[in-house]
Amino acid sequence: MNRLLIAPALCLLVGFLGAAEPSAPPAKAKKAPNPVLDPIQDAAGLPRVLLVGDSISMGYTLPTRKLLADKANVHRIPTNGGPTKNGVANLQKWLGAGKWDVIHFNWGIHDLKYMPDGKRQVEPADYEANLRQLVAQLKATGSKLIWASTTPIPEGELNPPRRFGQVKEYNEIAARVMKDNGVAINDLNAWMTPRFDEFHKPKDLHYSDAGSEFLAQKVATAITAALSK
Repeated sequence: MNRLLIAPALCLLVGFLGAAEPSAPPAKAKKAPNPVLDPIQDAAGLPRVLLVGDSISMGYTLPTRKLLADKANVHRIPTNGGPTKNGVANLQKWLGAGKWDVIHFNWGIHDLKYMPDGKRQVEPADYEANLRQLVAQLKATGSKLIWASTTPIPEGELNPPRRFGQVKEYNEIAARVMKDNGVAINDLNAWMTPRFDEFHKPKDLHYSDAGSEFLAQKVATAITAALSK
């Protein structure tokens, strides 16, 4: 009799313990790679162009490539370029061994972002020093260089929450460096400012597809002009 009573009790206990044991959390799905960062194959006979920049440049990469499809092989660095200190650490790797006819480049938004310690990710004096070092490396390639001014940042609360310094301050520093080095300036800030409210995403410094296409028009025009010289 006791054996008959014990067996069901053990089954109930095992079932209870199994139910109480927490299940493993579901594995997180891997984020799909961004096709913007995929390398491209050169079309024979066309000049080679390299885009260097952050997520703003990632937005205008594909529409720029489309606009210049019959004029140039438009490559970009295989990552978000981030602040100038990332450029200092990685530029030679990004340039690779091939020849570039035109390099269209920008750093700025990440540099002027405020960090948890209350300082900007790259303070103005370091931003200028880094830019001078980067421009020297870029000039050594023999490529035609185009600097893109940093686009606007909306005022007020951002999503996700972030704080930035003044775009104007950093653009003025960059303009001084480019003037000293004879580098052409593609003023994307002036191009976008009149239509910024139309094209930027709510509470964000990034752009809708239409906004990225609008920037691409200016980028493609600047690159075409450089190639024609």
